[in-house]
Amino acid sequence: MRTVLGFLVLWLAVSSATISAKDFDKHFSDSTLRIDYILSGDVHGQAISLEGMSRMPGWHGKRQHFTEIPVHGAATIEMRLAATGELIYLHTFSTLFQEWLDLDDAHLAPKAFECVELLPMPRDSVVVTVNLYNHRHEVTATINHKVSPTDRTIVHKGETDVPQYVTINQATRPERGINIAMVAEGYTQEQMQDFLDDCNKGVEGIFSFEPFKSNRDRFNIIAVLTPSRDSGPSIPSEGVWHSTAIGSSFDTFGMERYLTTLRIKQMHDALAGTPYDHIIVMVNTDRYGGGGIYNTLNLLMTKHKLFIEVLVHEFGHSFGALADEYAYPGEEPNDFPLDVEPWAHNITTLVDFGSKWKDLMPAGKTTISLADDKNLDTTTIGLYEGAGCVLKGVYRPTPNCMMKTLKVPEFCPVCSRSLQQIIDFYTK
Repeated sequence: MRTVLGFLVLWLAVSSATISAKDFDKHFSDSTLRIDYILSGDVHGQAISLEGMSRMPGWHGKRQHFTEIPVHGAATIEMRLAATGELIYLHTFSTLFQEWLDLDDAHLAPKAFECVELLPMPRDSVVVTVNLYNHRHEVTATINHKVSPTDRTIVHKGETDVPQYVTINQATRPERGINIAMVAEGYTQEQMQDFLDDCNKGVEGIFSFEPFKSNRDRFNIIAVLTPSRDSGPSIPSEGVWHSTAIGSSFDTFGMERYLTTLRIKQMHDALAGTPYDHIIVMVNTDRYGGGGIYNTLNLLMTKHKLFIEVLVHEFGHSFGALADEYAYPGEEPNDFPLDVEPWAHNITTLVDFGSKWKDLMPAGKTTISLADDKNLDTTTIGLYEGAGCVLKGVYRPTPNCMMKTLKVPEFCPVCSRSLQQIIDFYTK
């Protein structure tokens, strides 16, 4: 699916004094601060509003590199001590709102989108800052607000009525593992065993691809049993409207195969109390579709013959922040201005190619090569024009890759290296 807001760069240390894992107890309690925002506006201007805050038991995000980010995505959220201004936590993500801003619809009237961010609960008062960025890496909207851990308006969630879940894969060191929740969507209560079977199939599929296969012992994956009243997602173009656990729907932004949900709060409510950081939404449908948004969600169909391939491709977006490597004829480079180096590690405009895969190129080779869609070579590293949905001016590392087509069974060396860096960031 076309998802352009996950962008990978080198690890970014934004503070000379990086907080180590041993400092977690100094600054944070073992619980989660969930903050709900509303992102609103149009192409002429955007705004971020605070909607509410909640506290959930346990912290299931990163426990090291607190003031570093492996990816400078389309948005950042940071936490600083109110008393001193010291940075104690930094996180990055992308949003459906920012995807919408690239569409013609964003020129017609303002809209509002939900956004939910998870942070470790601070022990002292902090100032939280959220920044949204455009494709030129410029801040387009920001919010600063103070959070006190004793604030009586912070709602407690996930302490009772925790949804049932089943562990599908456990890390060798669970406390350092990457926590992923697979969520049942469009499965009725009677279909829960079917959901679990699909989760097991999906997990085995993910770990059949490198570098995930070699790092299976670093992932904690659970299947959360969230039954829906109706079976299958909504399909507006066919007049099908279903009541489901998280309100998924095809036809997002008028694209028939773009399957996602606008009900981000509802999704997190369904997960409250479970050990999760990353989210994979398993949608009970044989209709082709899906979508992946960096550090927000991965959502896809489970009954189509390409279930595993789509799952892994979208996981490349939602977990690894990889950009699409295919191109559409006639597509304008709105998402990737050609005079700006994109954040994605697996595409380049050559503005700053030295920060990408230049070190992996054959000695002295900088020429641009052509490769048609029939070339399934995933290993010959070079500069191949056509990536990021754009035919001209944006380049990918190899003729083909899992981020370009579902016809090949692997990620290219550049994407594999990027994914390994993300895995190491969370677990080492």
